[in-house]
Amino acid sequence: MKILLTGATGYIGKRLLTLLVEQGHDIICCVRDKNRFYCPVEFQKSVTVIEVDFLKQETLTAIPDTIDAAYYLIHSMSGSAANFDELESISALNFVQRLNETQVKQVIYLSGIVNDKSLSKHLSSRKKVEEILNIGTFATTTLRAGIIVGSGSASFEIIRDLVNKLPIMITPKWLNTKCQPIAIPDVLDFLSKSLLNPLTYNQSFDIGGPDILTYKEMLLGFAEAKKLKRWIFTVPIMTPKLSSYWLYFVTSTSYRLASALVSSMKVEVVCSDNRINTLLNVTPMSYKQALSRALIKVDEDKVASSWKDSLISGRFSRNMSEYLKVPKKDCFIDRRKMEIIDRDFTIGRIWSIGGDTGWYYGDWLWDLRGFIDKLYGGVGSRRGRTNRHDIHSGDALDFWRVLYANKEEGKLILFAEMKLPGEAWLEFKIIGNTLYQAATFRPRGIWGKLYWYSVLPFHGFIFEGMLKKLIR
Repeated sequence: MKILLTGATGYIGKRLLTLLVEQGHDIICCVRDKNRFYCPVEFQKSVTVIEVDFLKQETLTAIPDTIDAAYYLIHSMSGSAANFDELESISALNFVQRLNETQVKQVIYLSGIVNDKSLSKHLSSRKKVEEILNIGTFATTTLRAGIIVGSGSASFEIIRDLVNKLPIMITPKWLNTKCQPIAIPDVLDFLSKSLLNPLTYNQSFDIGGPDILTYKEMLLGFAEAKKLKRWIFTVPIMTPKLSSYWLYFVTSTSYRLASALVSSMKVEVVCSDNRINTLLNVTPMSYKQALSRALIKVDEDKVASSWKDSLISGRFSRNMSEYLKVPKKDCFIDRRKMEIIDRDFTIGRIWSIGGDTGWYYGDWLWDLRGFIDKLYGGVGSRRGRTNRHDIHSGDALDFWRVLYANKEEGKLILFAEMKLPGEAWLEFKIIGNTLYQAATFRPRGIWGKLYWYSVLPFHGFIFEGMLKKLIR
């Protein structure tokens, strides 16, 4: 079949793409920026990539008329705009109007569980999107999920950060809220088995695992899986804002996402029924099984996708193509070069930089810079990286975003997502037997210039030391 996949660069979209290609479908991936989309060579015969911004109706003409089905995986969980719910509604309406002009038979929407009478703004927005999709001339299938547990998911990463870092937790009372977590493989199973299945047409289904747990029980369950002893005490005095800051400073999440999660975590997300399990012959795994599977993937460095690589984890708001050409005019540039000894060794070092590997020299200064950034509301350096030795365009890498990564060419370009009075790039490229390294800063006003000169004394040994370690 010819399937339209929106949200193709997101956590769910990346994994669903792999599954659909393996099933033999032809996939049209909708992305706002082609430079952010990485398509494995073995997928390229089955995948077509089109640039679409669902807030700009004129761009939707790129969607072909001959599609059989579509997945709507667009969410703004950490939307910074105060009117993000209006923007989500506009996107859904534009999507419906365009798909009404095509041959599409079915649209599958992954939403949130909305059974509670008092919904957060984000869950209310998802319910509104569902209502908009239902006015289309096509059949709509809505799958409503709560907490999704899998390697790289926002929920899993937050739980892991909290349990690993805090032996004793003083937590907000919403940790006693009940939810029904579901494993990512089961989500993908429901999504794929619903495809062009008439039994699911024009219906909404709650999907969840067999366990109904409080968030406190989920944290303790993770601690048990890791054989860690943890103590959790809930207190009623933490305001939503204080709770958001608590999550933001302890975990790798952004403040926007932390705030959105706190507002949603006060709402019970429990399935009202599980009839879809029988309908599609799916037996969801338990929370314990989901954790075990996710931890194995992390240990084996086989995380297929991560929420951190989505733009919601950082501050990037424009197309990457606008930053790919590193500027020179009105910029401060720290240029260095060194002859390489072993090209494969140096490439391996560059492609493993950041995350648990560190920056090879003066790591404590990189950590300090990340901590300062966190204090000022930036992304900090806790995002790390999804894979230890593999990076692609669009990936998050500590407080950087990967703009360009080409091993054969020996070229890597990073763009800083930390809070700065300007814009910063870090570039590595191998030409012949020489490694060229350049740190470029385009200042914004007098504060930008003062910032550059204040950090300049550290550049000499940080960048020189890093360059030497990349060679030997």
